[in-house]
Amino acid sequence: MAQRYVRVKTISGQTYYGRLQLNRTVEVLDAPPWLNGKVTDLILQESDYRLLPPCAPSKIVAVGKNYSAHAAEMGSDVPKEPLIFLKPPSAIIAHEQAVIYPKQSQRVDFEGELALIIGDRTKGCSIEDAKDKIWGYTIANDVTARDLQKKDGQWSRAKGFDTFCPLGPWIVRELTSGARIQTYINEDEDEPKQSALLSDMVFSPEELVAYISQIMTLLPGDVILTGTPEGIAPLQVGDSVTVEIESIGKLTNFIEASSTE
Repeated sequence: MAQRYVRVKTISGQTYYGRLQLNRTVEVLDAPPWLNGKVTDLILQESDYRLLPPCAPSKIVAVGKNYSAHAAEMGSDVPKEPLIFLKPPSAIIAHEQAVIYPKQSQRVDFEGELALIIGDRTKGCSIEDAKDKIWGYTIANDVTARDLQKKDGQWSRAKGFDTFCPLGPWIVRELTSGARIQTYINEDEDEPKQSALLSDMVFSPEELVAYISQIMTLLPGDVILTGTPEGIAPLQVGDSVTVEIESIGKLTNFIEASSTE
């Protein structure tokens, strides 16, 4: 199994980056791993911590319609260049945390995605150099209020609600060849709602990093969401949604009603 890098909070409230072991202990690092964090003598037992989102980015850059079949189901052609937008870092939640269904929306969809973690300050990068700028990979769910997306004509509100970016549960350094992404509702693993090869992307991870870096400087720990395959569908309060990517693992979250008046 590939080494899994995590970010955790201890029961006493301290936050650490670390390496997750097969027995669920965490070897604590003295800095984020993409900033050359070194292993310390501190080891956390499973009962000593809870998983946080695996990074705390300055920004989340997301990509729309990066699978041909998804563009078709949205009623549009594949963009001639990457279609990018931003999600706020305040939208991030961890594995097994709740997505809150906002009262402003009548349709909230899942969008399972591969997420890239940037490891180095990146500006004006070439496609050839982009692979070295990607430190690792994790799983994301680009939760979207679909009715608000259509109503507004731009995507900030529809994709920017608190809890609308589940991320995790950990980061790995490499992806296996031919890796597949799948999304399940309520653990119905016999019928994935989404299923596609990561190689089906229109624009590869390296192309996305290079393109985005021509527009904005990417910083270590920043996140790029690479787009969702076809098969999007609405979520209901009480649902669980699991996004699985071979060689990474599973990201599971639960849908809860808003408690605000």
